[in-house]
Amino acid sequence: MASNDAPSSIQKVKVNRSDSDTPSTDSVVVEEPLEIRIKKGDQEEQLGITMRTPGADLQLAAGFLWGEGFLTSPEQLISVKVCGDRSLTPRQRANVVIAEVTQDAPDFSRKMDRRFTMNSACGVCGSENISDLQKRGIPFVKPTTKSDAELSRLTDLLDKTQAIFSKTGGLHAALLVNPQGEVKYAREDVGRHNAVDKIIGQALMDGQLPLSDWTLVVSGRTGFEIVQKAITAGISAMVGVSAPTSLAVELAEQFGLTLIAFARNGVGKRFIETIN
Repeated sequence: MASNDAPSSIQKVKVNRSDSDTPSTDSVVVEEPLEIRIKKGDQEEQLGITMRTPGADLQLAAGFLWGEGFLTSPEQLISVKVCGDRSLTPRQRANVVIAEVTQDAPDFSRKMDRRFTMNSACGVCGSENISDLQKRGIPFVKPTTKSDAELSRLTDLLDKTQAIFSKTGGLHAALLVNPQGEVKYAREDVGRHNAVDKIIGQALMDGQLPLSDWTLVVSGRTGFEIVQKAITAGISAMVGVSAPTSLAVELAEQFGLTLIAFARNGVGKRFIETIN
């Protein structure tokens, strides 16, 4: 596909500064819709449309399918491809991805009655409470071998991986750090949940799941849905720059995930449990 057909991540715009009469240019992050479809045999359904920053779209779809229980083993994902419908323009095709799954993958027709909420703040979110994960049989995560101090310092790695943010100031970032403390996967997206789906999806496609003793690092707050994604991938610890929510703390406690928040300048807080 020609480069001008595929959406880019940065868009130049014309601006007028309040302290100048001369127009200038600036850079903003691109936000475009991505339609995710799932296919099993002759059956194909639309899962939803999420607003995202273009890039790693196949990984985003794979990560979403895993996090929401459309896959129970990596082998059930046959392929993830950009739509090949020639009735659409090249730009339209670039904004549609189709994930094909095996016949033994969970019956997605039963999941389609659950409403998936999609926007750039959230990404694609489906699970509504902790019992959804318990019903799926998601296992307890393995304990991290890292100390709270070691984990709290991992947010220092974010600045080195936010190339688009440095130009636009408008993106969230997510990192996956291996047990040796190395950043193996890093993505930026206008939606923080999308960024997480992209790196978990890449790890899935690379055959890395479950991610025991790995750490998920995020640039924003830590809400329920992101903690859910970490747990379903088998991640042992999660570190965020901003605040957690009560349900995120409760979910982390239920599944043994070490949750560090307000991690800045090498210092963070470990959130252990909610108090009635």
